[in-house]
Parts: sequence; structure tokens; C-alpha cells
Amino acid sequence: MYENLELGMTGDDVKILQEKLKRLGFYKAVITGSFGLSTEVGVRSFQRSVGLEETGIVDQPTWSALNDLTENHIATISVFPRLSFSATGPSVRDLQTKLKALLYYTGDINSNFDLETENAVKRFQLNNDLTATGVVDDNTWNVINTLYGNLNDCANESDTPSSSTGNYIVKSGDTLYGIARRFNTTVDELKRLNNLTSNTLSIGQALKVPDNSDSDEENTNNITYKVVAGDTLYSIARRFNTTVDEIKRLNNLTSNTLSIGQILQIPSNEEMPFTNYVVVRGDTLYGIARRFNTTVDAIIRTNNLQSTILEIGQVLRIPIDEPFITYTVRSGDTLYSIARNYNTTVDELKRLNNLNSNILSIGQILKIPN
Repeated sequence: MYENLELGMTGDDVKILQEKLKRLGFYKAVITGSFGLSTEVGVRSFQRSVGLEETGIVDQPTWSALNDLTENHIATISVFPRLSFSATGPSVRDLQTKLKALLYYTGDINSNFDLETENAVKRFQLNNDLTATGVVDDNTWNVINTLYGNLNDCANESDTPSSSTGNYIVKSGDTLYGIARRFNTTVDELKRLNNLTSNTLSIGQALKVPDNSDSDEENTNNITYKVVAGDTLYSIARRFNTTVDEIKRLNNLTSNTLSIGQILQIPSNEEMPFTNYVVVRGDTLYGIARRFNTTVDAIIRTNNLQSTILEIGQVLRIPIDEPFITYTVRSGDTLYSIARNYNTTVDELKRLNNLNSNILSIGQILKIPN
């Protein structure tokens, strides 16, 4: 039985928590044993995905869900060779072959870990939420093999899939509960369709899902995307919150091979309105998410961000779950005067903006009920 954990705590239990969240795709930072903001965001994201109260505190129901989904397998055994610059041999050849198939490596398959290979590894790590060290460790091998295996799985799929089911590729952060809710089905039904004996999923895993045509409306507002070096159908699908099959269907693709510069139509899955926000000094994704009552993951997904680093003046699209307008605080403003001008209440303004006090700052952005 693990102790309850919350922001600011440290210790081995926090390391175990971070390991479990990382394995499930909810934590991408370094395992430190310190419960910081990144850990809290991961906990909240996990709680939301499994239907628990989103408190950010790891209580016993949260531990129980984490243990069920990871099956208590915390320790990982190193089975892949650690490769870095100047390494040679069959393992390097295997690495180059897989990176070439994934469009990250364009050089010769020569079994030599040269500068071109190192740069390809760094690009791969950067595009897949790994630390871009250029060193191929267990984590990097796991993601490479998952994506490479996914290419082969897609290539070997039957050309005549069942009319009653479709395919869904598991993304970072997915759970059976979240997928079941998305496709208007149940966890038990998904496990039955896929012969699953546990709730554990792997990134890139192909799942059969019920073909409930009423669960998703056809969206004709497609996004145009130009393929760049390192892109794969899987990485593009994950970036735009869609599936490999859906991109192939929309673009009439018969294989998973992409060309640099190729133009793809990507289905737009916008399900809620957005507002624009201009980044100012001191902003963080966590602070912006809290201000607009959304999540860091939602902002990253909406803006196709590749890192959490923000630039002053950067314009972000912020998903919102209820109609409102924005207001920039000016000198002399108070919550009372703003509420009166917009026919609302101080309490409503504080609730909508997650304010704990009545103090305002000049230039502060407030959400106002529309």
C-alpha cells in the first residue's frame, strides 16, 4: 500500500508514481522522486482519463487504478544495446534500417554510428517526446520498435476488414476506459473484441473498435499538412488526434510510405470553441491551462506544440468548454466594476478564471461570460 501523494512531496513512492505515469504516457519528464507541477499535471490527466475526481492528489483509488493498468511492473530489464556516436555492428545496422523506414535516416545502411545517424536519432527523440541526446537507450529503442512494428502491422492488415469493426491505434495517454467512451462502447466489449486479458495498452497497438457510425460526425473542415523529414503516418495521426487508418482513407493511401513535401488532408477533430491568447513574460503552459480551466495536454494538442517552451508574443489557441469573451484588465479596474459592466457577478468571474482573491493586475486577461 503506497502513501497518499501530493504536490511538494518527495521520496521513493513519488519515483514509483512517476514510473507508472511515464509508462502510461502521462508523464514525460525525468524520474526525480520529487512531486512537481509536471507530476501533478500527469496525475490530473490520468485521473480524468479513468473517470476519477481530478484532484491532482494520489489517493488510494488513484493508486489502485495505476496498479491495475501497469500490473505492478515497475522495473524494466535492459534488453537493447545502448548505442552512441562511433558505435559499430549489427545493432547499428538494425537501428539505421528502422530509422530509415520511419523517414528519419536518409544515409547508407553501413553499420557505423556516424554523425548522420546521431542527427537522425536526435530528430526521432525530439519528435517523440524523448530527450534529444542522440544516445539510443532503452526508452528510445522501445519507441523505435513500437513505431516500426506498427508500420509492419499496418502493412500486413487484411484488405477486407470486418464490416462491424474498425481499427484504432493507441496513442500516448490512452486507456481502455477513454477509448471505450470515445467509441460509445464498454471496456469489456473492447477486451472481448481484442482478446485482451488485462487493461494494459502499448503505444502503437492496433485495437478493433465497434463501428458505431453515430458516435462520430463526419467533419469536412480538413487540415492541410505538408510532410517533413521524420514524419510517419503514426506520428502525424498522434499530433492531430486522429488515426492512421483515417488519414489513409481521407488521402486514398494504399501504403504507409510518405514523401517529404507530400500534401496530406488531415481530419479536423475540433469539438469545442477556441480563444486566442498572446504569451507574456512569465507565462507557462501550466499557468495558462489553469487560467482558462483547461489542461496542458489540451493546449499542446490544439497547437501541435513539440515542447513546453513558450516565447513572448506567441499566439496560442486555447480550447474552452463554454462561450465567453476575453477582457484585458486596465488601470482602475476591479472585479466589482467589471462584473457590473458585463452584467455578471464577482463570484462568477472568480469561478470562471480560477481566482482565489479579488486582486487584479494591469494587462491580466479575464474570461467574461458571454
